[in-house]
Amino acid sequence: MKIYKINGFTLIELMIVVAIIGILAAIAYPSYLDQVRKTRRANAQSDLVELASFMERYYTEKFTYMNGGVAPILPFTESPKDGGGAKYYDLTVATTATAFTLTATAKNGQQADTCGDMTITQSGVQTPAACW
Repeated sequence: MKIYKINGFTLIELMIVVAIIGILAAIAYPSYLDQVRKTRRANAQSDLVELASFMERYYTEKFTYMNGGVAPILPFTESPKDGGGAKYYDLTVATTATAFTLTATAKNGQQADTCGDMTITQSGVQTPAACW
């Protein structure tokens, strides 16, 4: 009579592997989401700086930040400005004749970001400062 040894995994071994994968995922996924938020924030900051440059060029040409008593039309109003995917910030401008404030207002999945809304002014003041 031949005795066959059966090779394989026990249910306990499989459950241990599943538990280890679950623990790693519980640690890695929030960190991944945080990095995604930081990337979206950096993109919005880049867009704000680009719009600030647009406003300065506008001032150089017109000697005012206003366009007939209203704010000029921005070349784009959402961030990221390129691509057809989801947008994570609305970009707006508030102006006077000699000053402007550009604001990136978080929306969609970016609302969970700790920095929230970001601004930049004509003098280069960026808020919240800790996020720039």
